[in-house]
Amino acid sequence: MSHDPNEQFDHAVLDIIEHSPTGAVPHTPAYQDALKRLHASHQAYPDADHKDGHVTARALARLPLFHAGNLDALVAGTIAPAELESNARIYDRYVRSLAAPLRAKAESHRLTVTGKAVHHRAKQGHEVFHDPVHTIFLLPGAGPHPGLPGNYLHGSMFQVSADATAWAVHVHDSLDGMAQIDSANLAEALSHLQETLSSAPFHLSELAALGFRMN
Repeated sequence: MSHDPNEQFDHAVLDIIEHSPTGAVPHTPAYQDALKRLHASHQAYPDADHKDGHVTARALARLPLFHAGNLDALVAGTIAPAELESNARIYDRYVRSLAAPLRAKAESHRLTVTGKAVHHRAKQGHEVFHDPVHTIFLLPGAGPHPGLPGNYLHGSMFQVSADATAWAVHVHDSLDGMAQIDSANLAEALSHLQETLSSAPFHLSELAALGFRMN
């Protein structure tokens, strides 16, 4: 049995947030203190879709994740990285999942999330390398700033070096909040990516437990 005198009230505040169309909570000291506790324990986050609103972690846990649909095949080694579902199609699925009023705002973030293709340039005496691997994912959560529409963090697993001896996984909120982890090879990067996906929803700061560092 819990001995926390605030637990019952804090759970009631979570219910209020979930039953409010804007995630609003009364502006009284008791409710605001409860919000501080809930945010500190990562049970609630600022709502990306409503000014001064909040969203609960348990509500975010019901949201879908978005990543390459054939990621499991890459993990199993049955496809090559170049065969991963395109970033554009992954982002399309995310946009379609949102309520209609949020889709235009989500589209305004498309290029930031999907990125521009980067090509390795041929150097004199060296062959042209294949395009570096870069695959995106979107998952529910928040950081120092709210997430994208629908309360989503966005990230990518990508090849850092042309010879595939350096990889990274980055996770971002809607502004400049970012957590990152480096890997020595594709298998290690995929392991970090899978662990990240399985941990959602979360606050970016919680990724420190998985070895990420905050920007």
